[in-house]
Amino acid sequence: MHVAGSIHADVASPAPVWLEKPSDANALDPKLWSISTTRADSGELRIGGLGVNELVERVGTPAYVIDEADFWERVERWKGAFDGWQIYYAGKAFLTTKIARWIDKAGLSLDVCSLGELTVALAAGFDPARIGMHGNNKTEQELRIGIEKGVGRIILDSFDEIERVERLAQEYGVVVPVMIRATTGVEAHTHEYIATAHDDQKFGFATTGGTALVALMRCYHSPRLNLLGVHSHIGSQIYDTDGFEVAARRTLKLFKQFQDATGEQITTLDLGGGFGIAYTSADTPADPETLAPALRDIIIHESRGYGIDVPELSIEPGRAIIGSAGTALYQVGTVKEVDLGGSESRTYISVDGGMSDNIRPALYGAEYSAVLGNRASGVAPKLSRVVGLHCESGDILVRDVFLPGDTGIGDIIAVPASGAYSRSMASNYNHTPRPPVVSVADGKIETLLRRETLEDMLRLDVGYEGSADE
Repeated sequence: MHVAGSIHADVASPAPVWLEKPSDANALDPKLWSISTTRADSGELRIGGLGVNELVERVGTPAYVIDEADFWERVERWKGAFDGWQIYYAGKAFLTTKIARWIDKAGLSLDVCSLGELTVALAAGFDPARIGMHGNNKTEQELRIGIEKGVGRIILDSFDEIERVERLAQEYGVVVPVMIRATTGVEAHTHEYIATAHDDQKFGFATTGGTALVALMRCYHSPRLNLLGVHSHIGSQIYDTDGFEVAARRTLKLFKQFQDATGEQITTLDLGGGFGIAYTSADTPADPETLAPALRDIIIHESRGYGIDVPELSIEPGRAIIGSAGTALYQVGTVKEVDLGGSESRTYISVDGGMSDNIRPALYGAEYSAVLGNRASGVAPKLSRVVGLHCESGDILVRDVFLPGDTGIGDIIAVPASGAYSRSMASNYNHTPRPPVVSVADGKIETLLRRETLEDMLRLDVGYEGSADE
């Protein structure tokens, strides 16, 4: 079952077929955990030189912990493997001013897809010339700020947006660098909600039927638009290059059609992001050292086939850089044994977080792993389900996992691969404050986002006497 979209069918055992009962519930699968995560001799989980018990004492639960060493190690691996490519960190995975400064220090570019993300990047002092702006419905305010600040490229998603950017460029008396987003009809092997290149969805211009070519010609003939190239993104949590091969073939065919029509070549191709990480032991995502030569070979082969020059290439990893660096920590509040009939049972472990801080399992059935973090246990593992505190039966954080049979109230549950699309998709459902995010390195903690408080939420309530509008 694929991590991004597996919904469990009725089977003989309540555990999914991919989940193996571990001989040692204290063991850590290294492909799931950040680079500095270990177990101390005491059995306590340690991240960045700090024990989980100390982390919880200092920052509370729930909380996200980013392993700085892991972040930088992955940055360097992606830079090394994709040498010669322009790498845009996908800010939607997780972005703060501090993260933006890390990306800047690493020499990467930054992809933003909302006014909020753009505002954070600019507040961090990030060079606008290294920012790419995405979004299928950019507001005029968002576009004005991007044009005024001089962002490096705006990825156009509709004919309405082409006209809007052209009008603003005329108003400001500038020429705006743009790309068009092309949808290639490729359905990535992922959940419908995170597959983004099939035809029947909201993003981009379809290569089938000639719509994308019309959009390219529209930009090419505009005196206020500088056409840089084409953007093609096929989805998220993708493990191999098969989908990229088909998408590249169809996109480069578009390059050839443009060349035949104008006598000029498009110079840049962005293959987007969507590179997967391991959330469970069953997941086998390709590493950057495998992806880079495979993608290069695909582009070279397809370019030669169409008789065009190999374009300049860029990619947009987000999850692949920050995802595995993050660990979510929760405290157990209740434990409930549920009889499933016969000899089968499941332990429901309720924690102090839930779908408000990680919506992915409820939204599209994403799978996660978990371990007992504050101690080791010699008790045999039991099939468990880690659930949240919200008033929803679908409030599940880890659908299926084997945890020690003595997991109890006050214990700390650690969930790996929580650095991407957890805090960035968090909400205040049930009026629940969002957790903090801290980074750890060499035994030191730095707060990236402080814990949200009830007072923070009440300030938005205009009926509250202490609200900002009073």
